[in-house]
Amino acid sequence: MKRALVTGGSGGIGAAIAQRLARDGLHVIVHANNHPEQALATVAAIVAEGGHAETTVFDVCNAAQSREEIERLLEGGPVQVLVNNAGVHDDTPLAGMRAEQWHRVVDVALDGFYNVTQPLLLSMLGTRWGRIISMSSVAGVIGNRGQVNYAAAKAGLHGATRSLAREIASRGVTVNAVAPGIIASPMTARLFTDAQIDALVPMKRAGTAEEVASLVSFLASDAAGYISGQVISINGGMV
Repeated sequence: MKRALVTGGSGGIGAAIAQRLARDGLHVIVHANNHPEQALATVAAIVAEGGHAETTVFDVCNAAQSREEIERLLEGGPVQVLVNNAGVHDDTPLAGMRAEQWHRVVDVALDGFYNVTQPLLLSMLGTRWGRIISMSSVAGVIGNRGQVNYAAAKAGLHGATRSLAREIASRGVTVNAVAPGIIASPMTARLFTDAQIDALVPMKRAGTAEEVASLVSFLASDAAGYISGQVISINGGMV
């Protein structure tokens, strides 16, 4: 049974991805940092459906802590599917943005990518089969007012994705990014009215976490073995 690690898997899109990968037959390691109880709830839901899952708790910004926990996980065998989903946003126009707002958002996305992906690579490459999928955003593709930090972090993931894809393409490991648009969630409901979504999204609705998870599921499958180095948008036609 292949093993998958989903960072930021404790809620929302991450939980939906974890549950979908478990339905696909993978053993899923659900990562959390601040909300381990939510990761436990996701694992419980997976197990209730007959799937296989466990939790892991560490701060992706902490290199030493990340490496220590990943080395522990690797004692159980290679992780062949990695979904870099951990991310935060702290929105404000750049003119009023504090340094800590910039660094926190960029660090979680980019340091988190390195701190989790790099320690997993050699064992994944050794199997000559792997899938690395990083969650981006429409903001990283077209930008968004008040999200210079978030857009910069996600655009950085695009460069990392394309470069790493070239480095390891010959070893049977694909590397892609998924860039969702407006996805239905309690936070989205607070940020966007129905009228705003109607104006912004050609499909006139928000997407669902399950739709995003379906795309990740495909990219993690054998069927997607010739897709690598791509940033794939899922946004109802916004761009």
